[in-house]
Amino acid sequence: QVQLVESGGGLVQAGGSLRLSCAASGRIFSSSIMGWFRQAPGKEREFVAAISWGGGDTVYGNSMKGRFTISRDNAKNTVYLQIDSLKAEDTAVYSCAARTKATMLSRDQRLYDSWGQGTQVTVSS
Repeated sequence: QVQLVESGGGLVQAGGSLRLSCAASGRIFSSSIMGWFRQAPGKEREFVAAISWGGGDTVYGNSMKGRFTISRDNAKNTVYLQIDSLKAEDTAVYSCAARTKATMLSRDQRLYDSWGQGTQVTVSS
């Protein structure tokens, strides 16, 4: 498994930007599909984005493309999520996840085997 620790969340005004980071331990990070999910109060966990081993392929949730950008730096064992033009409805706990020993990107949270504890993002309107 991969140990994951998110950071970068906080309180931000609508229209602002945040960059979330997810630091991973373990040499298998560079061979893991990495994903970001979010869960708003009272709602189910929602897929945000995923990125391939080398960072060349990405996939986004249906309503995420355009304001969300996922990237990774394998030398730093870190995956990032840039969120621009934040809206109140982006308020949620954002968690990163790793899908080890896999080659296909996936939106399905059941296929991810390691999870971080999450970081809170609160957007004030």
